[in-house]
Amino acid sequence: MKTTTAAAALIAVFTSTAVSAFSAPAAAAPITLPGDVDTTAAFAASTFPISPPDLINRAKQVLSPEIGIGTKDSGACLAEDFEFVAAVVGPIGREEYLNALGGFKLEESFDIQQNTFGFTVDPLQPNRVWWYGRQISTQIAPFMGAEPSPAAADSPTELTLPPQSFHMDFTEDGLVKEFGFYTVDRRQGNTGGLGGAFGYFYGVGKPLPIRECQPYKPSFRFRMLGLIGKIGKKLSKGKN
Repeated sequence: MKTTTAAAALIAVFTSTAVSAFSAPAAAAPITLPGDVDTTAAFAASTFPISPPDLINRAKQVLSPEIGIGTKDSGACLAEDFEFVAAVVGPIGREEYLNALGGFKLEESFDIQQNTFGFTVDPLQPNRVWWYGRQISTQIAPFMGAEPSPAAADSPTELTLPPQSFHMDFTEDGLVKEFGFYTVDRRQGNTGGLGGAFGYFYGVGKPLPIRECQPYKPSFRFRMLGLIGKIGKKLSKGKN
């Protein structure tokens, strides 16, 4: 009896030790960098009436297919002084924005996977929601005169836009005051580093004939400045 009890105890100790050895490591303590914003204090001091979780939910509601950032609700979600602003477009007002997006009708020509993530409220501007998107779109119908690839059923035309940073500002009543986005890594994707509608134009081979609708290319002066810098370095090495 004593032998059986001792064996059971030994097995229990061994099992406990084994489980401890293979259990997940404890979560690392968060690291605070000099200059990190104390978000808890910032939001506590904010006078904006909509809480961060509710504001993120409101942003997602505005982005939903039922509202489409104003394109599906006749602009009801947009403030009267709404502005759209991007890297090279805008700011443009409410009516111009609605007319422009209504003319593109991207969703009729593409099956668009938005791939959004990272929704957060700006602690220094608590009426603003930030998030990222990595759009992947499959062309399913003609767009700007460009047809989907011939073997559309097997290998449809697929556009991968570069990662983009989006933002949306709200009024205290939950209306959208500003919406915009910017490419954050022009070396990714297959649309020449272009985001938004410009990326679609370029991706299907129909870029608008303006410099802003072309992939980034350093200006002649900028290239010459770089060349002069390289020559200067070589000369200084020669003297040493």
